[in-house]
Amino acid sequence: MIEYTDLAINADGTKRGLKKKHVQMIAIGGTIGTGLFLGAGNSIARTGPSILVVYAVLGAFFFLMMRGIGEMLYADPSQHTFVSFITKYVSPGAGYFAGWSYWIGLTFVAMAELTAVSTYVKFWFPHWQTWIIQIGFLAVLTLINLVAVKVFGETEYWFAMIKIIAIIAMIITGLVLIFTGFQAPAAGGHTIASFGNITHNFSMFPNGAGMFFAAFPMVFFAFQGMEFVGITTAETQNPRDVLPRAINTIIIRILIFYLGAMTIIMSIINWRVIARTPDQSPFVMVFQLAGLKAAAVIINFVVLTSAASALNSAIYSAGRHFYQLAEESKSAAMSPFSKISKHGVPANAILLTATLVLLSPVINAIPQITSAFGFITSISSNMYIIVYAMTMYAHRKFRESTDFLPDGFVMPGYKFTSPLTLLFFVAIYLSLFFQSDSRLSAIGAIIFTIIFGYISHRKFARSTN
Repeated sequence: MIEYTDLAINADGTKRGLKKKHVQMIAIGGTIGTGLFLGAGNSIARTGPSILVVYAVLGAFFFLMMRGIGEMLYADPSQHTFVSFITKYVSPGAGYFAGWSYWIGLTFVAMAELTAVSTYVKFWFPHWQTWIIQIGFLAVLTLINLVAVKVFGETEYWFAMIKIIAIIAMIITGLVLIFTGFQAPAAGGHTIASFGNITHNFSMFPNGAGMFFAAFPMVFFAFQGMEFVGITTAETQNPRDVLPRAINTIIIRILIFYLGAMTIIMSIINWRVIARTPDQSPFVMVFQLAGLKAAAVIINFVVLTSAASALNSAIYSAGRHFYQLAEESKSAAMSPFSKISKHGVPANAILLTATLVLLSPVINAIPQITSAFGFITSISSNMYIIVYAMTMYAHRKFRESTDFLPDGFVMPGYKFTSPLTLLFFVAIYLSLFFQSDSRLSAIGAIIFTIIFGYISHRKFARSTN
């Protein structure tokens, strides 16, 4: 068993400034992505009410993955990233590959969310330059990350609170409409609000099996980043007390915030009506049907804070991952990034990551890329899937090591759930080939894995000879 004491400062100088309320709210907010508010319409358009099956399957496997990560972090809460377990339990080469791949994925997530932020700001200020908005937001959130982890925690606390209030308000509004027998006007398809709208003429593949499986990568992006709650545990005041509760309640949050919200939406508005305008947020539709004229403005504010929250978290996480890479590196060029500032944060690593995120305005300016957001998110998702699969394999190796705590925070039904979760990530990757817009990036990620994987293996094979 790895010895651990709850001190205010970790051995490397990082401070445990996050309180239980911060981590619990970050855990809740981390399961609610921007994709839920804006991507729900597109998901529903692809496969109708069976999208609930997609959300349920993905939610179950993400929960199992989090239990696997949680089991390792519970055994050693001092680790800044779950990727470090790949180095420890698989091989240094695999850890090197996974560390850099995950950091690249996180950096692209930050770029995607920064792209989204500028889009939402331009809803109010259409004449503002995109690059000015992006640099301004990035500067503010980077400063928040540099000051102290407590400031970051407090910011995320309120960002998450806004998202939660919006979803709960939508669910309550929807329930009122359902129980009062509300009938939508022509714009809503004259639908009479009822839970029966979901099961009426139900079809698993209303637009074909291909569309059903193509919905999985889209929903995957909505869940992507859920593991972030595990990364924050090293900077909480009592990791072993906070971690189990934060992870165990994930399944409840998925049921309420995803399945609950989608059920309400499709009970009020016929899913085929939603499919006519897939790019419009179903949340806006529900509030507008309830008579809230400012619905579009309010939801735009919510998705803006949601994107800002995801960007804030990506900067936090990417900074700590690069710090971990620098700590494990023997290169003199990486040495400055392994230092901790007087505020107890890896400031240099955070600043480097934020600087690279500034590539987002450059990508947005390339005319050949029709959808910068889609291009960036597809790259990040591919990196995430590969690293998630490697993490689950590391968990299997952890189970064979002396670090395993049989009486710790163990993954339920390990003998069956562990191989199933690994197969799930393989299946998700295969589903990328169902759509032309994700096929090219999926092939690119395979090429990257083969080339960089070989380089990583050779790098450490030479060092051991």
